[in-house]
Amino acid sequence: MRFGYFDDDHREYVITRPDTPLPWINYLGSQTYFGIISNTGGGYSFYRDARLRRISRYRYNNVPFDYGGRYIYIRDNRAGCFWSPTWQPVRGTLDAYTCRHGMGYTVISGTRNGITAWIRYFVPLDETLEIWQLTVTNGRAETADLSLFSFIEFCLWDAWDDATNYQRNFNTGEVEVEDDVIYHKTEYRERRNHFAYFACSEPLQGFDTQREDFLGPYRGLDNPLVVERGRSANSITTGWVPIGSHHVQISLEPGESRQVIFVLGYHENPKDQKFDPPDSQRINKQTVKPIIARYLDPAQANAAFDRLHTYWDEILGVLQVETPDPDTNRMVNVWNAYQCMVTFNMSRSASFFESGIGRGLGFRDSNQDLLGFVHQAPQRARERILDLAATQLQNGGAYHQYQPLTKRGNDAVGSGFNDDP
Repeated sequence: MRFGYFDDDHREYVITRPDTPLPWINYLGSQTYFGIISNTGGGYSFYRDARLRRISRYRYNNVPFDYGGRYIYIRDNRAGCFWSPTWQPVRGTLDAYTCRHGMGYTVISGTRNGITAWIRYFVPLDETLEIWQLTVTNGRAETADLSLFSFIEFCLWDAWDDATNYQRNFNTGEVEVEDDVIYHKTEYRERRNHFAYFACSEPLQGFDTQREDFLGPYRGLDNPLVVERGRSANSITTGWVPIGSHHVQISLEPGESRQVIFVLGYHENPKDQKFDPPDSQRINKQTVKPIIARYLDPAQANAAFDRLHTYWDEILGVLQVETPDPDTNRMVNVWNAYQCMVTFNMSRSASFFESGIGRGLGFRDSNQDLLGFVHQAPQRARERILDLAATQLQNGGAYHQYQPLTKRGNDAVGSGFNDDP
């Protein structure tokens, strides 16, 4: 059975049906903010360290597989039915579907009952955020009255603790909602100076930050109560399970399109500027508001995508070959080079098969990976060599693996492996 094909002109792999044998994933990000995204919108995001700065939650042993990610629900307010252009999590029948995995971005498009939704996910260069550009088009002969619901489930930062320390985590989740932006600030008051945020470009009809209120009792992501009834609960979570969900209503005339932008991001404040006002416990948002406003602007979002496209033009343009075999050209000129840069960024520490919790960066692996991309980004290769050298121990040995955020080894893994220095 055929599930897709290579589009050489656009440097994309095109998936033509959502029910692939396993999730077929792509990687977002090129510097400090990274994400993993499947062909049905599944996956998670993190800042620098997939264990210690996990932004969104993902369950590896979930049923059905690849359940949880970056989701948009579209509800037909007249008919009362809803669906997801990414197929998951609703898994309703789509009249048309494509996923295009490109260089640092993924585009997923779905059509149902004359409504087409097109979503482009990417991480702008030099920013700690991701953009979801959603365009909804009415292909019907009559006006379409639609509700859009976004969804992301926040991780409580340390992915290992988040998956195990339930008695504590059910008491610590905390959010703020201001100017239609959802801020996830678990432990911000006590011992952190960083927070996550989830913003929308359109005026909201409502929002939710508590998973149980969004889903309803004994329900899953395939049939959330909020989406079914077409009305948010405006929940403010205190403990339990923090999420981010926006509710936007749009009315489209026949042939009309509307763009809605969502921005999910990570931000740090100076430790002496955490709160506003200073004697309060509220996040100082003055440092992040200009960033949010910039990327909720469609022109700025498009310009950021153009810069990302140029970045990959330059990276891949360092080495190009021309052989009689198109498959060899495709492998060497695009996909192998792309994979080498992804491996440099992740060092195998995060995927759909490596949870990002226990491994970190491998010392030998990361040194070896330099050979694959040094010609593409020599300055970054130099930085990685120095970074690795800085983790060596006084006796000349090294951690077998270490966390990129702390530069400390994983005690559970230990050292003394036959490929350690």
